[in-house]
Amino acid sequence: MERLPTTPHDAVFRQMLMQKEVARDFLAIHLPEDFLAICDLDSLKLESGSFVEDNLRSRYSDILYSLHTQHGPGYVYALIEHQSKSDRLMAFRLMRYAIAAMQRHLDAGHDTLPLVVPILFYHGPESPWPYSLNWHNMFVKPDMAKALYSHEFALVDLTTMPDNQLLQHRRIAMLELLQKHIRQRDLSELLDPLSRF
Repeated sequence: MERLPTTPHDAVFRQMLMQKEVARDFLAIHLPEDFLAICDLDSLKLESGSFVEDNLRSRYSDILYSLHTQHGPGYVYALIEHQSKSDRLMAFRLMRYAIAAMQRHLDAGHDTLPLVVPILFYHGPESPWPYSLNWHNMFVKPDMAKALYSHEFALVDLTTMPDNQLLQHRRIAMLELLQKHIRQRDLSELLDPLSRF
């Protein structure tokens, strides 16, 4: 069962932004230009926001719309989060919501990830919004976080490594060799190299 908004501000926000025409105007004004250029605003469709885990927020106030792109198949989601007070962890919360929307998209049978554009709708007492909305800036080492989460992840591909290279890997060599050759019926050839450990 869907939770009701917890404040009058939340109720007004949801009531207004759940109207397609209002949401269309909002997105036409506030969606980043690069995304607006590829979105077909006529395809705007309100999606359920219930994917958000209960322990991630204190109120039910986010709005999620899906849009088709103008250039063939593809989806863009606009996630609009209402906030009446500042939250130091908001960038991380928005990232969690965006990933949850991506997971729901995959669960619906799609085989590529959609672009999810989080937009924070803020009207709190502190002005301007006091915290970074780039989630990389929440890390102790923002530059390292950006490099880590903007590039391919580390890969240990045993299938491409020669055995003599694996034998140089000290205490982990035994595990790597066994895992590399686990599908061989006869592992007796590994006994000699492994006997060194």
